[in-house]
Amino acid sequence: MSVGATAWEIRPLVLQDVERVGTVLGLARLDTGYGYYLVAWAGEEPLGHAYLALGDPPELQDVSVRPEHRRRGIASALTRAVERESRARGFDRLRLTVGIDNAPAQALYRRCGYADTGIPPRRVRGTILLRTGPLEVDETLLTWEKPLK
Repeated sequence: MSVGATAWEIRPLVLQDVERVGTVLGLARLDTGYGYYLVAWAGEEPLGHAYLALGDPPELQDVSVRPEHRRRGIASALTRAVERESRARGFDRLRLTVGIDNAPAQALYRRCGYADTGIPPRRVRGTILLRTGPLEVDETLLTWEKPLK
């Protein structure tokens, strides 16, 4: 893969890279204990990450690409990498939630083959405590899924 003229790769987050990644991307789900991050790198520079939550079904969460690296295919590549990891673990589908007002993310996930599950939209309102601190939210989430063949 490449960003401009720079080659990039995706690999699981390891302990020695937590501070470097967390400084520029945040790692809100790092300490949840039931999944792991995949990080896109250009050399030693973290470009983006995605979290694979190992539930049943597994969930794609916390997809984030640094603003200066967006619109270059990194989020799509991270999504595909999470799909491969899920498939390798024997799962036959991958689920995600996306904000009803987040048109760019919805477009990405549609292009990647995700579709609405029929689960009613869920409103999330209040304070969520994340590793990076409290976050005030007021959002309606859609639940989408993709079969992994």
